[in-house]
Amino acid sequence: MARPLAWLRDRGFAGRVLPVNPRYDELGGLPCYPRLADVPGPVDLVLALVPAERAIATVEEAGAVGAAAVVVFASGFAEVGGDGVAAQAELADAARRAGVRLLGPNCQGLYVARSRLFATFTAAGERVLEGSSGIAYVGQSGAIGGAVLDVAASRGLDLTAWVSTGNQADVDVAEVARVLVADPDVHVLAVYAEALPRPADYVRLAAEARTAGTALVVLRSGRTESGRRAALSHTGAMLPESTAFDLVSREHGVVLVDDVEELLAAATLLRTQTRPRGPRVAAVTSSGGAGILAVDRCADVGLTVPELAEPTREKLARRVPAFGSVANPVDVTAQLFNDGGGAFGEVCALVRDDPAVDAVMVILTMLVGETARALAADLAATVADAPADAPPVVVVWMAGEDATVEGRAVLRAAGVPVFSSIAVATRVLAAAATAAAPPAAPATPVPRIDDAWSLVTALGVPVPRSVRVPVAAEAPDAVAAVGGLAALKAVAPGLEHKTEAGAVRLGVDVAGAADEAAALLARVPGAEAVLVQEMVPPGVELLVSVDGGRDNWPPVVTVGRGGTETELHHDLAHALAPVTADTARALLDSLRCRSLLAGHRGAPPADVGAAVDAIVRISRAAGADGLQELEVNPLVVGTHGAVAVDVLLERA
Repeated sequence: MARPLAWLRDRGFAGRVLPVNPRYDELGGLPCYPRLADVPGPVDLVLALVPAERAIATVEEAGAVGAAAVVVFASGFAEVGGDGVAAQAELADAARRAGVRLLGPNCQGLYVARSRLFATFTAAGERVLEGSSGIAYVGQSGAIGGAVLDVAASRGLDLTAWVSTGNQADVDVAEVARVLVADPDVHVLAVYAEALPRPADYVRLAAEARTAGTALVVLRSGRTESGRRAALSHTGAMLPESTAFDLVSREHGVVLVDDVEELLAAATLLRTQTRPRGPRVAAVTSSGGAGILAVDRCADVGLTVPELAEPTREKLARRVPAFGSVANPVDVTAQLFNDGGGAFGEVCALVRDDPAVDAVMVILTMLVGETARALAADLAATVADAPADAPPVVVVWMAGEDATVEGRAVLRAAGVPVFSSIAVATRVLAAAATAAAPPAAPATPVPRIDDAWSLVTALGVPVPRSVRVPVAAEAPDAVAAVGGLAALKAVAPGLEHKTEAGAVRLGVDVAGAADEAAALLARVPGAEAVLVQEMVPPGVELLVSVDGGRDNWPPVVTVGRGGTETELHHDLAHALAPVTADTARALLDSLRCRSLLAGHRGAPPADVGAAVDAIVRISRAAGADGLQELEVNPLVVGTHGAVAVDVLLERA
């Protein structure tokens, strides 16, 4: 007998359970019907436990009896490629024609604790599941989903709801997630996503989760460098596909994690404790070596290990043995555990209450047996007695799980995440501590302008004086018109990176203008003119670009070190476009090359205000009709002003 049938029959589902199979009169003690059409009364949900070749007919039959939804478990569709892709398209079309919503195919169904709906066959469903945690899960992969459900249950995280969407022929992760974040029984939603076919739905999900006060933790696969698109621009070549996803997530305070362990740990942390207010972590350990590792791993992920306040250190000195350390990391030594009497919990509370601390990482080593149980109970009581807004506490237990089962269970029951790895713990804290970013500025309409220089000028960004000449003989007069010394640039269809193509001459005077222009026209294939441009005084070269929204994601502005070595330095920062002045300044401050703007090695400081203004103006091109990308490289930032020296415009 299929697992879903047995579980629906035996686990308190209040609705009717109606088996359908022409070979049986009864299944599991329940009347069995030969066809869906023979089932008496209304049907809400059909679980299609049929092979792939029967899926379309089952969906059509479900529609004919008025069912609202069908779960198709069968594989052999788009995941196998070829004919499977076409078969899945036919399945989705059949569902639309039948007027039913389709979960799957190639999925493991769903479980909803409140209604005791066990519409799944995952082996993880064999566990006792009551749905008491307030944590829900939705994801594409059935195997990953089963692992999440099983590991969560083994750690006392009894998921409130669990959904596997499979190939997402109709219902996808974002749609299910939007329903779950609005559920009052769900306080934290964990999501595993491989593909987000409708980015706008994810944007709405992130915004709705924030509005509802539901913490959202997302594990997304397929975010590697190999996913980058080939692009003509410098920015396109360096912009990962996940950039807009990351920025949308950050804007709404979504916690992004990298594996299942982090997904569950972050969900536990956000369900039972407050989110870290910032990146400052205090470590409490009995091992000096573990403390050093904690400092290193914190630095790897952008966390800091602050100095504790003098009053805190004085109080700690009364509890920590003299051969320990009251600095951060706090080394209590093994002697403190022998003292008992709640001393360890008191130390952790003192550290937690220090004004410089946003989170506490407790690192335990080979503590087992009764000592481990007592210590876990002490620490659990400390967490339970903490004020509602106290910094969170996580534990790294560097000992075999089989020797520390009871202690780990005590901590997890108190809502304390327990890790076996310092690196994983720091990654989770860093992800949870990422503050929600300021929202993008309101978009402003920009008329369609097909010439790059005209668009930049219309945006109000300063540009050099320029004259376009179709023949070399006109170049001397043009050089004189722009100040007597000029940069000459060949103009040709499809010519994007002029320096690499040898299509630029710098510092050309009136006397040499005709010869240099003639050489450019002869050298560059398809050259139709020469742009004679005023020489701009040296300054800090930046790249500033904005796209019109790649793959239906919101538009992104990119700021970084510019010039011909942009890809070499790969010093970039991103934000959703358009940006405010504060965001533009924050982007500049995040660059490794920011010291150049401040005046490196005696150079005069650059006009950062002008750079900020130019970034804001360029970012407004996100609202331009038909824009694919506008790139200014370089934007030369001098001591008094910023000038767009070269531009690239791509239209969709």
